[in-house]
Amino acid sequence: MGVDISGILVKHQTSIRENGGITVSIDAFNIIYQFLSSIRGEDGEPLKDEHGNITSHLSGIFYRTATLLENNIKPVYSFDGKPYRLKDETLKERKAIKEKNIAELNLAMENKDAEKIKTLSSRINYITADIVSESKKLLDMMGVPWVQAPSEGEAQASYMSKVGAVDSVISQDYDCLLLGARRVLRNFTMYGRRRISGTGKFINITPEIIDLKENLDNLGITQDQLIGIGILVGTDFNPGIRGIGAKTGLSLIKKYGDIESVLKQKNKTIDNLDEIKEFFLNPPVEDTGELKFAPPYREKIIEYLCAEHSFSENRINSILDRIEKNYSGANQSSLDKYF
Repeated sequence: MGVDISGILVKHQTSIRENGGITVSIDAFNIIYQFLSSIRGEDGEPLKDEHGNITSHLSGIFYRTATLLENNIKPVYSFDGKPYRLKDETLKERKAIKEKNIAELNLAMENKDAEKIKTLSSRINYITADIVSESKKLLDMMGVPWVQAPSEGEAQASYMSKVGAVDSVISQDYDCLLLGARRVLRNFTMYGRRRISGTGKFINITPEIIDLKENLDNLGITQDQLIGIGILVGTDFNPGIRGIGAKTGLSLIKKYGDIESVLKQKNKTIDNLDEIKEFFLNPPVEDTGELKFAPPYREKIIEYLCAEHSFSENRINSILDRIEKNYSGANQSSLDKYF
C-alpha cells in the first residue's frame, strides 16, 4: 500500500554489509506483516510453538534484528499508535480485501485446493495486541529500543531520520520520502530468492538505497512538490486523480508549480488537501530523546524463545554468539560506540 512513486526515483543497489555503522528506524507493523505473511510452514500456516501460539513474528524479529546487529547496524523499531483519521477509507478497503480472501480461502478449503489454500492463507494476517506486546518484549531482551508512535509508525520512523536521530529508515513504502526521511532502505528485512505467490516462479530481491536529497535534486523539485506529486498519485489518505501516475504528476507539478495550480488547471479537487499536506510535513510524532542500546540478555532470550516458544536452543545460542563476537575482542572500539 502507500504511495506509488517508484517510477520517478533513483535507487541504488546495496547490501546490508555495506551499511555497517549506521542507526536505522524500522516501521514495526510494516515488517511484522511481512513476517506473518512469509514465515510459514509447508502447509501455508504461520509458524507455531508446541502450544499452538503463532511465532512467525518472533522468528522474523529475532533473526532479522540479529542480522542487523551482526553487521553493526543499530535498529530502532517504531510501533503504530491510533490510525490517522484520514486513513479510514484505506482501512475499509483493506478490510474488504481481507474478507474477500477469507471467502476464497473457505472455498479453496472446500475444494481441497492445497496450493490455493497456501497462497490465500499468506494474505490473511492480523497483528493482535499479543503479537505487539510479544514483539516489544523480545526487543527489550535483545537490548534494542522501540518507540510507541502516537499515530502512524511510519511517520514516527521517518521523523527520526528527518531530525537526525537515526541515519535511515527501513521500510518498503515510499511514503517515508514524503514524510521527510533522509534515506530509505528497502528490502532490508526480506531479500534473496523469493517465490512469487501463487506461481512456481522466483525473483531475486536486492536491498536498495533511496536518498531523498539526491532524488529532489535529480528531479529538480522541492519537498513540498514531492508531496504534491504523491497526493496526485494517491496516498493512504486520498485516492488520487484518475489517470495521473508518478511521471505525469511530476510533469504537471513542474509545469504548474504546485498541486493547487495543477488541480485548478485540471478542474479537480481533493478532499482535505491542506490537512493531508500538513500530515506529511508535520505528522503526530514523539520526541525520542536519547536512544539507548544494550547487549542481548542471553538467559532471558533462551527462556522466552526456547522454553516458552519451542525455538531451537542450539540455533538461538549460535546467533547470540555471533552477535557478541561481532562486538568484542578486535572490534571493542565498535562495541564502545555501539553501546
